[in-house]
Parts: sequence; structure tokens; C-alpha cells
Amino acid sequence: MNVRDSEHMIAELNAKEPYELTEELGDADLIIINTCSVREKPVSKLFSEIGVFNKYKKESAKIGVTGCTASHLGKEIIKRAPAVDFVLGARNISKITKVLEEKHAVEIDINHDDSSYAFGEYRTNPFKSMVNISMGCDKSCTYCIVPATRGDEVSIPSDLIVSEIAKAVKTGAKEVMLLGQNVNNYGKHFTANDEKLNFTGLLQKISKIEGLERIRFTSPHPLHMDDEFLEEFANNPKICKQIHVPLQSGSTSLLKAMRRGYSKEWFLNRCEKIRKLCPEATISTDIIVGFPGESEEDFEDTMDVLEKVRFEQLFSFKYSPRPHTAAAEFEEQIPNEIAGARLTKLQARHTEILDEVMDAQMGRVHKVYFDELKAGGKVSGRSDDGKLFFVEGSEELLGEIVPVKVTKVSRGALEGVVCN
Repeated sequence: MNVRDSEHMIAELNAKEPYELTEELGDADLIIINTCSVREKPVSKLFSEIGVFNKYKKESAKIGVTGCTASHLGKEIIKRAPAVDFVLGARNISKITKVLEEKHAVEIDINHDDSSYAFGEYRTNPFKSMVNISMGCDKSCTYCIVPATRGDEVSIPSDLIVSEIAKAVKTGAKEVMLLGQNVNNYGKHFTANDEKLNFTGLLQKISKIEGLERIRFTSPHPLHMDDEFLEEFANNPKICKQIHVPLQSGSTSLLKAMRRGYSKEWFLNRCEKIRKLCPEATISTDIIVGFPGESEEDFEDTMDVLEKVRFEQLFSFKYSPRPHTAAAEFEEQIPNEIAGARLTKLQARHTEILDEVMDAQMGRVHKVYFDELKAGGKVSGRSDDGKLFFVEGSEELLGEIVPVKVTKVSRGALEGVVCN
């Protein structure tokens, strides 16, 4: 989402101001730091980054802080770092050219509605496109700061989404990544009340775009994984067979404390349904260890889900108390050394599972969409189920979907040869 927000800001600057990208800090007239605030570490890093940029930039260059940290700190950023020229919240990125005009401008309205705003076209990678289908979040997870930084959820009109994807396809993209805090909650909240379409219907509508060959999305919410959605995922040939199912905890009691809205049993049932409908699918997840009140039994529930589902990819973190969240005030905060030990155990077991998963890929053939040149005469791309591939090749492979046989495996990627 932050990458797409950055692309939108670049598009606005290209269209309305005489700016172009530069790799040289000393040449920059404008420096934008686009931020995340889901965990504490990126927020701490922000102010040291501002100091570095201010030291080495040319005197006339402006510095702007945008994104989620901008939303929740607002004017405090300028108080702590007067070198910052403007602060622009995650819900306000269409105002990027406006804030350039006013010294120390602060635009952080989390209720600002950009859902019908048509941004200009700019993509980091010409072979694939990221498209927002909603903004904000209607959940109240007790650990999460996002509702306080991105505001209430609103869905983007489907015609605007289809138009944006169709434009990308005409300029070379064969793959789209649909973005939202909870993509499969799409359609619950439109600014205009005339549209009635859920996420399954949106997937079907997007699938009709001629020339679009692959559809990915992130992140769906386990609570909204009804049978209709999972059957569309399994049976629609344009939908890539890779799905992110954020667990957070395997303990039903902790899930309740997190306000996730589902149980361990529901989560396992949904994953079993995916494996049954679509055995070739890969499932990834997010897990938080050390959430307030997490007992050893709660943690073992998480380990149990790991064993049962055998996630192909795992994003795991120690709980990080965030401002504007209920869990930051909970009693029974878990000591850092206990949370750290649990995280180490979780990650070690997942590494063993991942080694088994990747070793089993040796000799298999996947259809890979190549989209990036790499050093040393390599080209990279991803298989339908999301595995990263490297092969020897040139730019002739870019934008092509070709069969590749696996010849070398590692935890993070596969190497192979193009099949004739």
C-alpha cells in the first residue's frame, strides 16, 4: 500500500509540477519520506532519516513526511524536526501538490475521501500494476493503529478500478495486485450508495478485462472468507493460487482479546477448505507473539496451527505497543525476553517447514511471469503460486509467462531453466 501511495504521489507531481525522479540526493529539490507506523521501529527511524537528509540536501530542497506516521504524529513531526516542510497523512495523498505551496503545511484528515479521485498513471514496474480497491479499515483490532491513521473503510467504485487496470494492461501489464486493508470486505461501504458489488463480484468483473492474465490481492481477512469467495479463488483461472490468511494468534481467547472476530477452529476450517478446493495453492500468514496475556498454552495453540497449515510464507513479529490502540493499555504485558524466545521457536520451526516445502519443488515445472532484470545475466519473476524464480536470460523474457523447470532450491527463491 505504501508503494502504491508513493506511485500516486509521483504521478501527481509529474502531472502538476515540473518534478522528475533522481537517484542523487544532492540534485533533489524535493525529498519525500513515506512512512509506516504499524510497529515502533520505523517511527524511531524516521527522525534519524530526517537528520541525514537535512545534512546532505541542498539548501533550497524541501523535505516532506507522508504516510501513516504523518497521520498519527502530525504537527509533532515539525516540532521535533523543524527541517520538515510539510506533513501529509496517508488518507490525503491527492493533496501532495497543495502542501508544497505552504511552509509547514499539515494535512492529516483521516476522514478525507479520495475514493473517487482518479490519480495519474505511474508504475514502478511496467509489467504489473498495483491498484487500491478500498481505503481505511472498519475493524477495531486492539493491537492495530491503522484505523487511526487511514480512517474508516470506503470502497473505490468498481468502474474506476476496472478503468485503472485496463489502462495498465494497454501499456504492458499482465498482472494486477488488488490492495486493501481487508480486500474481501469490499463493497460494504461505498461513498455513493448506488453500487452493490462484493469482492467476489469485483473479481469476476476484473477477470473480463482482455489482456489481463493474472490477479493477485492482499490482504483478505479470515472473517470474510465465505465459501463463495473461496470457490471463486479456486476456480477462476485468472486468480493466482497464492493467498494470505492473517492468523495473528492460534489461541481463540487471544483472538477474542485482539478483536479479530474468528476462532482458531474457523481459521483452520478456512485453510482446510482452501487446501481441499485448490491443493496447489500456497498460504501465507502474519503472526504476533507476546501479545498481552499470552500464556504458554496460547503460544502452543499458535504452534499447532503452524503444524496443521504448514504456511509457505510467514511474517512474524513480537507484539509492539502502539499509540491509539486498546492493547497498549492491557495488563499482563509480556516481557521482551519471553516474547523473543517464543518468536525464535516459531521462526525456527517454520524454517524447517519451509525447507521441506522448497526441497519438494526440485524438478517441478511452474509457469513464471518474468518482470525484472537482475545482475549477472539473470531475469526474475513469480510463479502462479507466488514463488520467486531466477533464470538466466535477457530482456526478451520480460513480460512473458513461460514454463520453467526448477533446478536449484533455497528458502527464499528457486532457480530454473526455461522449458522449450
